Amino acid sequence: MSNKQFDVVVIGGGPGGYIAAIRAAQLGFNTACIDEWKTKDGKPAPGGTCTNVGCIPSKALLQSSENFEHAGKHFADHGIQVSGLALDVAKMLGRKDAVVKQNNDGILFLFKKNKVTFFHGRGSFVKSGAEGHEIQVTGAANETIAAKHVIVATGSNARALPGAPFDEVNILSNDGALRVPQVPKKLGLIGSGVIGLEMGSVWRRLGAEVTILEGLPTFLGAVDEQIAKEAQKAFTKQGLKIELGVKVGEVKNNGTQGVTVAYTNAKGEAQTLAVDKLIVSIGRVPNTIGLKPEAIGLQLDERGAIIVDDLCRTNVPNVWAIGDVVRGPMLAHKAEEEGVAVAERIAGQHGHVNFNTIPWVIYTSPEIAWVGQTEQQLKAAGVAYKAGTFPFMANGRARALGDTTGMVKFLADAKTDEILGVHIVGPMASELISEAVVAMEFKASAEDIARICHAHPSLSEATKEAALAVDKRTLNF
Repeated sequence: MSNKQFDVVVIGGGPGGYIAAIRAAQLGFNTACIDEWKTKDGKPAPGGTCTNVGCIPSKALLQSSENFEHAGKHFADHGIQVSGLALDVAKMLGRKDAVVKQNNDGILFLFKKNKVTFFHGRGSFVKSGAEGHEIQVTGAANETIAAKHVIVATGSNARALPGAPFDEVNILSNDGALRVPQVPKKLGLIGSGVIGLEMGSVWRRLGAEVTILEGLPTFLGAVDEQIAKEAQKAFTKQGLKIELGVKVGEVKNNGTQGVTVAYTNAKGEAQTLAVDKLIVSIGRVPNTIGLKPEAIGLQLDERGAIIVDDLCRTNVPNVWAIGDVVRGPMLAHKAEEEGVAVAERIAGQHGHVNFNTIPWVIYTSPEIAWVGQTEQQLKAAGVAYKAGTFPFMANGRARALGDTTGMVKFLADAKTDEILGVHIVGPMASELISEAVVAMEFKASAEDIARICHAHPSLSEATKEAALAVDKRTLNF
């Protein structure tokens, strides 16, 4: 065994991995984290997909593009005149990169603060035995380390279209979509995945003509149908062209001439879409590249995900796995919760993750956020429920903001009034959903939210009013 012995080694420094390492260290374990992300100059860049090419940089660009759109289209409504409006894409991308670096550096600082040993490189299994697990770190300095417990948090990769590999110049994953050097005249999106929709929104605001090709007959099938229809209406009004029920055929990467996509529309008619750039957003696949799971007999399922039980234990004793590389929603905050829970379970505590109260957010404009079950899920399960909605157009703060698109929707049990799901499309939905998450975690009823005093004027009043609407007694609509 290696002379570098640890109680816990975490493979992967994304949201799940770095949080698991910090929590393990807080609990008194001698902990290490291995991560291979690096900056252009080869320096460590922990934070995984989320920090480097996902959540964080996309939000930076969403903010920049929103500011640009406000200056060009909405400032005049406030009596603010703007002349000579110009876009500096290079500076915008530079700001995004700076935000990412702040997060990378912040994680490295947290490792030092919590005495987590950091290894910059790729971690792979060598062997397992009675003494623990041996892990090879391949990087600037190759070395072997040993651990009593291993937490695998290697994340996921973008799923490519068969026959149309990502070149990150013309055919883009989330990575390439974040660093397009100039606004494309025409941008295509295959799949209405979260990252694709967000990036489509960014480049649409900056002037691109955006077309979305979605294979499913419904838009945002995982979202509550009423909310999805409201979002689709808003996106269409903004100028996003959305085609549903299409069957994508040959995708040709024509180099400097862009990309052409042959497809059949919902009516069965052959069509061709010619674009400058194409974002493929058809989901993600678990990442075990280079992990060498076979070296210790670690079991994977047919999708390539590591098989775990409800407590995130794999088939190999004292090897755990969390986040995108296992079952469940591929969300950064789900990975974080699992990371904390596993560290606590190693310490003999009772880590807690409730999949039913994990919030989902799509950071488009309007934002979409939800927690719990959708109306279609409740109908399919035969659950008797009551629904209540409240539109932002009747909310004073939304009017003052000049952003009245969308609504809040409550779904509650018909007999007990327990909240079963809350769905929001509209301004700051990503922040508003937290109240619903707390309420559901404490098994609150719609009446509980309806009885709680909410500040006026605030967007959160729409949440209270939607809860009142469950009992058909809204006060402002």
